[in-house]
Amino acid sequence: MESVVQSPVQPTRVVIVGGGFAGIAAARALVGSRAQVTIIDQHNYHTFLPLLYQVATAGLEPADIAYPIRTIFRRAENFTFRHGRVVGINHERSVVLLASGGEIPFEQLVIASGATAAYFSVPGAEVHARPLYSLADARRLRNHLLLTLEAADARGVLDDTPLNFVVVGGGPTGVEIAGAISELLDISVRRDRLRLHPDLTRIILVDLAPRLLTAFPASAGAYAARILSEKGVEVRLNRSVTQVERDRLLLSDGEILPAAAVIWAAGVTVQGTVAATLGESSTGNGRRRVGRDLRVVGYDNVWAIGDAAAVLSGEDMQLAPQLAPVAIQSGRHCGRQITNLLAGRPTEDFRYRNKGIMATIGRNAAVAKLPNGPVIRGVVGWLAWLTLHLVYLVGFRNRLRVLINWTWRYFDWPSGPRLIVADAETTEQ
Repeated sequence: MESVVQSPVQPTRVVIVGGGFAGIAAARALVGSRAQVTIIDQHNYHTFLPLLYQVATAGLEPADIAYPIRTIFRRAENFTFRHGRVVGINHERSVVLLASGGEIPFEQLVIASGATAAYFSVPGAEVHARPLYSLADARRLRNHLLLTLEAADARGVLDDTPLNFVVVGGGPTGVEIAGAISELLDISVRRDRLRLHPDLTRIILVDLAPRLLTAFPASAGAYAARILSEKGVEVRLNRSVTQVERDRLLLSDGEILPAAAVIWAAGVTVQGTVAATLGESSTGNGRRRVGRDLRVVGYDNVWAIGDAAAVLSGEDMQLAPQLAPVAIQSGRHCGRQITNLLAGRPTEDFRYRNKGIMATIGRNAAVAKLPNGPVIRGVVGWLAWLTLHLVYLVGFRNRLRVLINWTWRYFDWPSGPRLIVADAETTEQ
């Protein structure tokens, strides 16, 4: 009797678009499963986005907050990485289309493409303002800030040209970058001996809201405003930006502000990303509608997680914020649900576990709001912020480097990575 040779069962091909918090978490949840997982990203590294502002203000090196995606999954036999930019999805053929012309087939597709800066149709903002949503953004902003300071030093203290650094947005990113620029200016004068006119050098934070940090309790916003004021930051609330030009911006009350740099931290949108090609948007910033298990509405094999998705959670189906904890938790949940499907089990509803929100305003100053708890601020909040970020930072080497850097800066504040790195923007001024 002849024996029948059975062909091996082919693993289910799972393609994850995006190597941010959500995409990495989803891939980790699928390690060791029957799926063959491919992450596609236009960068070959994962970026720890909460610390971008420290790279932008020369507090950390770019390599301190980035980690190769291949290295993260170096021991995962069912994982591959594809370096490329996704330009479309052909659902009829179940393939992801790359800018290079390549195609990657899938049985399950996970969209974790994140978000980009939202400019709210403000004229000139997309051209002249500087966002802070990628490592390249941070590097370009650092170059620009340092070049601007060098140019001001070359002009000398007798020059009456205003040196205004304008931050648009009063959320955590805006507050953090404003405080960090203040510390950069201080160290540039005190340690690097740059000649900056104190009366002409200003940091201005503009926001449409009536207070800072609207996602936090009012006391946290008031604390942030006080600390920023002590650092020399001027806070302009209840004002919006109506136009951004090369060296100035216009406010809704008619004021014209000369600006050596405009840092845009006013919000994010999904428009312009891969997620925008899927289904319907359920929010003003384009986040995709997903079901309770995080599958995109209208698709059986397409999932959206992290900033790309309008993630609903809880009995009251509240919209979860676009924060790293939501991205991580939704990524893990998505990976587990794909595993359930592969095992013939039903999917489960996503439930977000709120672990609190944090924002730092500089050394020894931060605010943290724990769920069902008080607002922690000052040194205690700052230490909690440091600890949490070290825990979530990918890679032992990166954690060690950042810890040493932070410790050294706290006690002495050395020269640091205030380097103008040569690129297309670094020309002599």
